[in-house]
Amino acid sequence: MDLLGLISTYIRVVENGSIAAAARAKGMSPAAVSQSLSRLEAYLGVRLLSRTTRSMTLTESGKRYFDKVRHIPYDVELASQAAAFETKPQGQLCIATTAAFGRYVLAPLMPEFKSVYPDIDIELISTDRNVDHRLEGVDVSIRIEAQLNEQLIALKIASLPFIFCAAPAYLERAGIPENPEELSQHACLVFRYPTDGRFLPWTFMVDGQKVAAKLNPEFISDDIDIIANIAMNGGGIARLASFIAQPLINNGQLIALFQSSQSIESPITSSPMNIYACVNDRSALNSKVRAFIAFLEQAMQSA
Repeated sequence: MDLLGLISTYIRVVENGSIAAAARAKGMSPAAVSQSLSRLEAYLGVRLLSRTTRSMTLTESGKRYFDKVRHIPYDVELASQAAAFETKPQGQLCIATTAAFGRYVLAPLMPEFKSVYPDIDIELISTDRNVDHRLEGVDVSIRIEAQLNEQLIALKIASLPFIFCAAPAYLERAGIPENPEELSQHACLVFRYPTDGRFLPWTFMVDGQKVAAKLNPEFISDDIDIIANIAMNGGGIARLASFIAQPLINNGQLIALFQSSQSIESPITSSPMNIYACVNDRSALNSKVRAFIAFLEQAMQSA
């Protein structure tokens, strides 16, 4: 009997709130999950869950058992990682990343990473929501500074520029801003974090000092590709990561603002986008995670 497997399935059912949700999370059929629960209950000789066609609740025995076993799969994984700390990078690597960074930066790099580390199998979760490393089996997440979670260990791996930009048609119609103060007179396309509703701030470095621009947010979205699309179609000024903006600038769809060639009295640059690799704790820095972080860091330095 695979007792650890039965316990793991039970934990997933409790954490996900239903057999169907646990089945999706584990890639099993609901019938297989239900059978696993029955086998575990038969082994223990107690009823862990009260199940009907419409609801599921923990029994008192089920609550006590869950409290005792909920950390077992995680502890087993930590023990496995410790035993294989210096081994060749291999096994499943689950990476969580912001949607835009996953689409524009990580996805193009994955074939090369796989060729360097053929024994690592990759799962890429691309989302702007907060992810739970333990519950979702995430080995490492890639986040920008404003999205860091104080419960995770964050390792800075890169610093990329933000670029303020707009379509030629918009600038012909509304004029070209020459300093951050003028942005309040323009249509600003603002990104809102889907996790907490905050706006991504527009900050500049002016003579070495950090300055936050006053905005006129005519368009707001939690999808940066939508913001880029509105900007390309003349909707206003956007603040985009360089990996999104630069190709659009190169082909003439957008024009970069606040560049050194413009007639301005003092140098103005956008505050950078700082990129971090986040892990649950130091023990999560196993060989495959360290290999991925080193690869990504090197790739971004070479870009």
